Amino acid sequence: MTHLWSEEAKYRTWLDVEVLACEGWQRLGKIPEAALKEIKAKANFDIDEILKLEEKTKHDVAAFVSNVQSHVGEAGRYIHYGLTSSDILDTALAYRLTKSADLLLAEFDALLDITRKNALRDKAVPMMGRTHGIHAEPITMGMKWLLWHDMIRRAKKRLQSAREEVAVGKLSGAVGNYAHTPPEVEKFVCDKLGLKPDSLSTQVIARDRVAAYFSALALFASVVEAIAVELRHLQRTELSEVREGFTPGQKGSSAMPHKRNPISGENLTGLARLLRSMVIPALEDCALWHERDISHSSVERVIAPDANILADYMLGRLQKLLAGLEIFPDQMQRNLDRLHGVIYSQKVLLALVEGGCSRDEAYEIVQQNALKALDTEKPFLGLLKSDPRVAKALSPDSLDVLFEPQSYFGHLDYLYEKVLKNEC
Repeated sequence: MTHLWSEEAKYRTWLDVEVLACEGWQRLGKIPEAALKEIKAKANFDIDEILKLEEKTKHDVAAFVSNVQSHVGEAGRYIHYGLTSSDILDTALAYRLTKSADLLLAEFDALLDITRKNALRDKAVPMMGRTHGIHAEPITMGMKWLLWHDMIRRAKKRLQSAREEVAVGKLSGAVGNYAHTPPEVEKFVCDKLGLKPDSLSTQVIARDRVAAYFSALALFASVVEAIAVELRHLQRTELSEVREGFTPGQKGSSAMPHKRNPISGENLTGLARLLRSMVIPALEDCALWHERDISHSSVERVIAPDANILADYMLGRLQKLLAGLEIFPDQMQRNLDRLHGVIYSQKVLLALVEGGCSRDEAYEIVQQNALKALDTEKPFLGLLKSDPRVAKALSPDSLDVLFEPQSYFGHLDYLYEKVLKNEC
């Protein structure tokens, strides 16, 4: 990814577009075959010389074209024939964005393999489900993996869609009307680069296409942060249900040798903020003056390489984090038992309603006993069994069966079928 966004790769892609345009012209009889052969054989550039020329021209593409022409010689007069700068810039940008997307999508596949495998592995591992940070009802660790898998898969689909939207080139000239270059040249160049001719361009490709690409990356960043923040919470000392991998010789703190901190989760959380921040200027680039200005250009010079390289790094970092994550089922069970059984309150509530209590009456009975269990640290089940109001509706044996985590997992297969169908 870093090479794809290097200066060398930028100019190389510009050169590819220029040479392909010459080839398109030759097919229409505008450039002699001998001249095209000379262009193909000699077309090259020198970055240092381009930068020196740019100091004079104050125009990067003009400096580039002059340098390429100096390498080609006589036939160099056909370089950039009938074209405007954005014909080269936008087509080359589209090409590099699609190649970036291809690299990222391959990383998504590796990440999805990890989440799918671990979702199946931990399908039946019970743990505490929490809302507002408070114990709610039992879930399984597999359900968390399954959710992350589903989120990552959606992020991948959004990037696939954005790739398709941005995979368009243009060689339609200074205001998009093909006044000096016919559509046949544009189509030839785009076909060779794996792009489609833009449906309608001005001097530039409309920037809503580019904004869609960076929006997909920003949403991916939010998915990464959602996973990272959850893992950071689960690693807190009070929970200790999962733990990032720790390599031999690794140190968690310069002062406290016992520390094993969630550094990857924290790193990814910060990087997600950075990657998301790049979508705002991309969205604001959509509004340009008339057929073109260059307010978008300075933005894209920064965010195009930075966002793609950052997204690539985040995908790799997340893969390592999830692949090496340690799971502690015994601690999950201890946390399930921590609140003396009050997490089964909704089961009891519904059983009392089925036993003849009104909902409000049942709610009051259950709430009183649950809060008493929390305050006195007495078993919730024992308090219920000693409450005469409960005894009128439920037998002790019918109460016992309500206090089993497995009773919450009857539809696990349904959930897995919804998410993983056609994948396993």
